[in-house]
Amino acid sequence: MPIFALDPRLAADTLPVAELGLCSLRLMNDAGYPWLILVPRRAGLADLIDLEPADRATLAAEVDAVSCALKAHTGCHKLNVAALGNVVRQLHVHVIARFETDPAWPAPVWGKAPAKPYAPRAGEAFAAALSAAILGN
Repeated sequence: MPIFALDPRLAADTLPVAELGLCSLRLMNDAGYPWLILVPRRAGLADLIDLEPADRATLAAEVDAVSCALKAHTGCHKLNVAALGNVVRQLHVHVIARFETDPAWPAPVWGKAPAKPYAPRAGEAFAAALSAAILGN
């Protein structure tokens, strides 16, 4: 049985937030957008339909919990939720807090502005706050 490993591009572009029941939750290292990524800890998945039905239900519940926490924490105007996988094939779901004032509004965030990494310790602090909100600790 293959062993789960986080795609190196996701590892390089994100900061750890929490380990949920199914997913590794990561924060995109782009201070321009509050942007979380859920990666199911299952090897060899590329699409949502590759998940077993029970895991698909768990993923949906985790996306809901993460979305609620991100919206409550940021006060965003809109949430974008997507599982594209055109660049990074490994199944992952983006949850992005959007504001009518953000650099890409109303278009998608991809390719609109270069990523602006979080200031030292700011990304880790944001990740810790989100982890506490999601996990309840």
